[in-house]
Formats: sequence, C-alpha cells, structure tokens
Amino acid sequence: MKENGIDNLPRRKLLANTAGVLAAGGLAGWSASAGAQTGPVAAPAAARPLPAYVAWKDPGAMIVHTGNTLETRRSAFGTSVITPNEQVYIRNNLPPPGAEIVADRDAWEVTIEGVRQPRTLTVKALKSLNLETIATVLQCSGNGRGLFPSKPSGTPWQVGAAACVVWSGVPVWAVAEMLGGVVDGMIYLTGTGGEKLPDGIDPKSVMVERSVPVAAMADALLAWEMNGVPISLAHGGPLRLIVPGYNGVNNVKYIKRLAFTREQSDAAIQKTGYRMSPPGEKGDPSQPSVWEMTSKSWINSPGPESGPVAAGLVQVKGVGFGGMQAVRAIDVSVDDGRSWKPARLVGPDLGKYAWRQFVFPISLAPGIHTLVCRVTDTQGRVQAEGRTENTGGYSNSSWRDHAIKVTVV
Repeated sequence: MKENGIDNLPRRKLLANTAGVLAAGGLAGWSASAGAQTGPVAAPAAARPLPAYVAWKDPGAMIVHTGNTLETRRSAFGTSVITPNEQVYIRNNLPPPGAEIVADRDAWEVTIEGVRQPRTLTVKALKSLNLETIATVLQCSGNGRGLFPSKPSGTPWQVGAAACVVWSGVPVWAVAEMLGGVVDGMIYLTGTGGEKLPDGIDPKSVMVERSVPVAAMADALLAWEMNGVPISLAHGGPLRLIVPGYNGVNNVKYIKRLAFTREQSDAAIQKTGYRMSPPGEKGDPSQPSVWEMTSKSWINSPGPESGPVAAGLVQVKGVGFGGMQAVRAIDVSVDDGRSWKPARLVGPDLGKYAWRQFVFPISLAPGIHTLVCRVTDTQGRVQAEGRTENTGGYSNSSWRDHAIKVTVV
C-alpha cells in the first residue's frame, strides 16, 4: 500500500527505521509490543472505514470520529515509548491539501519573516542549514474532552488524541540565525499552514495560523521527518512546525510562513479559538490561549476495552508526561486516590518533552477497583486532581477524570 506515492512501511520496517533515528540521537533501547487491555467492556460499535488519505493506518488501532478526527484506541497503545505512525491520531482543522505537495518534498517553500534578512527557503535549503532530532508528546488540546461531565461540543476524545513521536528537522533558531537574527521587538513566533482555503469567505475565519511566545523557538523545529520517515500528508508533510511542550494546534502543518511578530495572529483560530473560555462564554483575546501542556498521565492496561481481570498479580501500565518539564515520578492508586504508591518508570528517557512509561505490579482481590495515576514533574508540581472548566473542553489533565474502574474476578 502506498500513501501519497510513497511506500507505506510495514510496522516492522517502520519501527526499525525509527530505532535508527533514536540510535543516532543516543536514544537506542526501545522496542514495541502489544499491550493487553482489560476491564469492563461496552458493546462494540460498528467501525467506520478509514478516510482515503489515511487508508495506510491500522484500522484496528483507530476510532474514526469524522473524516478529520481519528483517535488511537487505548488498547492500541503498546509498551514502547514511541507511537508508530500508523497508530498516531488525526486532528485536522481543515481538510489536508492535495497529494501533489508531497510529490517533490524538497521543493516545498516556507517564507521566513521578522528576521533581518527575510527570505523564502525550500525544504532542500533548510536541510543544508542544520539538523536536530527531538521526541515530543503530540497531543490535541481537546484530549480528554469526552471526560468532562458538561459534555462540551467537539470530538469526545478520551486518551487517544495523543502520541509520543520523534521529529527530525532544522532548529528554528538556526534558521533565524542564518537570516541575520530576529528583528528587535518581536515577541511571538507565528506559523501559517498551507491548507487550501474555501473560496468566497474571509480567509482569517478559517485559516490555520497560530502564534506562541517567541521563547518557544529555543526548541522548535521545522521538521520533515516523523519517526524516521518523511512526514505523511496526513500529519503535515512535507514540512511541519514542531513546538515541543505545546498543544497540537500550535504545531502547524504544511507550514508555508514562519514569522516573528509583535502581535498574535488575528486569525480566528488564534483570536477567539482555542481559548480557555469560562463555561458558556465565547473565546476572547483576553482569555488564556491553549499553549503549553500540563502534567498528565493515564493507565492503558488494564483498561476499559476488554474483559474482567483475573484475581492475583496485575501489571498496571500507562504513560505520563510533564508538559514543559521532565517527569520525576508517577504514582498509582488502586483505591480511587485515597492512597498512593510509586510506580516504576520503564524504558528509555527520551527527554523532557517525551512521555515516560510506567508499570505498577499489584495483587488485586475480586471486586471492582478504581485505578488512577498522577505525575510529579522535576519542578515538584503534581498533576491536578480536578479539571479547569472551559467552554471548549480543552486541557483536561485531571487525574480523577482519568480514573478507570476494573472488575476483578
């Protein structure tokens, strides 16, 4: 099977290629295996077919909400740090461009503004400037929206609008340095996507253009590889802005303009969209923008997608990340948060922007048990118990909302 004229690598080959990237960056040592999921089971709904542009993904791993929103099943998260490309979630604010943009990837152009020597550069030119590889958690701002009791509008994501991905590209700071440096007074980094906009409407009302604080450029990349292969059209290829630690919407796909600016973008997606608006209120520039991620964790196994767990020793497994900071510890409770014990972090540490896997062995007696987990980052901040209520259902990092009930027999 091919995606956009490029061979869709089988899982084994994909993982081998990704391992090569990790080894090159001193990140060797991770491997993939399937994670068993247990817990109460709902009757399975009829699966929707994969949209054509992501037909190369693993249909058994994906929940198709709409043509532009596909979630990774909790049961598909294995026991490896990196999420394989064919299992990474999809969230597009606009339909992806045509496949012709990845026919000649090196010819794609991005215009750099707000520097002393503004210029339009091809991907080929960017590849000659520098290279960096970084592992990050890529997470939709609405991941966990489906756990809000208020049921905000939008895709009811559970935990599967997130992935841990390795990106390769040129550091944004290196591009700015090559072009004479950032012009004084520029306080935002603004990326504009290259999607085709609908005719006959104000482009600012629909275009994907996001601004983040300029300090984010320290770790940001203009990336052309994802998990060791060229970034697919579905995930923003041929070139994507990667802003480590920031929610997914700020990682602009098909980037065609990167500008250092004095003001935030006046596009609706920035001005009123993706704001932490109080319940019932519309987005407003005075409200916090959905920028940095906060500490978060969840349990993947045992999980709610399969049957009861046999009494006795159970390996509780999951992932946790610190947002802008590294993970110091992850604790697990099997009594709904009344008591906590430390889990063991397993697998390689791929840096502060990646997630860590954990395992917690526990002997469970027959009955119903409420399992929860929480992260402590290297600054000593503990994952919040409660959510921040907001109209859009964004940034749900509540450990209580992510609790799961497990039936043990």
